[in-house]
Amino acid sequence: MSESGATLTGEVLRYTAFSTDPAGGNPAGVVLDASGLTDDAMLAIAAGLGYSESAFLTAAPEGAGEPGRAFTIRYFSPKAEVPFCGHATVATALALAERIGAGDLVLETRAGTVPVTVAATESGDLRATLTSVEPHVEDVAAADLTEALAALDWPAADLDPALPPRIAYGGARHLVIGAATRARLADLSYDFARLEALMHRLELTTVQLVWRESADVFHVRDPFPVGGVVEDPATGAAAAAFGAYARELGLVPAESTLTLHQGADMGRPGVLTVELRPGDARVRVSGAGTPIPAQGVSAK
Repeated sequence: MSESGATLTGEVLRYTAFSTDPAGGNPAGVVLDASGLTDDAMLAIAAGLGYSESAFLTAAPEGAGEPGRAFTIRYFSPKAEVPFCGHATVATALALAERIGAGDLVLETRAGTVPVTVAATESGDLRATLTSVEPHVEDVAAADLTEALAALDWPAADLDPALPPRIAYGGARHLVIGAATRARLADLSYDFARLEALMHRLELTTVQLVWRESADVFHVRDPFPVGGVVEDPATGAAAAAFGAYARELGLVPAESTLTLHQGADMGRPGVLTVELRPGDARVRVSGAGTPIPAQGVSAK
């Protein structure tokens, strides 16, 4: 029971994040009370849904935040637990806001504490903004990049030299690779097992493929074989990592708002907003979302 009197149940909810259209964005399963679930049960629910990730809430550690608005959250792909997931965070925050009201939330993840704020837009839609853990960016070894390109079947000539490959972290690790053209980004057909093996070795969550449309507008795609799906439709954790990457490499001003378009090539368009603030290394990622009409599935 929350402080507002709303009951948070073990029902499996379905929300999409980064779109107000249930057929767009990235779908996630959300269980607002997973206190009775084992790890195996959470993994089984995630696998049964088949979404790239699902989120499971339990009580937060004492003192983590305002009672009733602070939670421990865990994320499972169909194949394994992941340390952080942006779209499932947004989906969970919106589901909570509909039950306990908009405002500030604190989510304790395996990657660290993630504050989230939910507010209503002028149109009346709810929008969630997460603040990442402290991000960082590191070089990728030449041999590892060569292997990634081989798995993707991307010739080096198709890369954008203005977007040099790096591994970026904003709660999870992502290999960022820049495409020289929109056509290169649109043509994605990769060796699933080969890329998965490399990603496990480098402890990557996704490979983020990026094409720059303008100074502050980017198009991205995220292969996700380690999660058991070919591609992630809208990747909030990768968006946070990309914000850190863009700032670290001087691609954008220290104070920037970036728009990332993702999912269009797989028929689930979504929009992610990335905010960088001077003097704050953390990255803010925001987006809308909506419930997916579907019969509820019991988590019991």
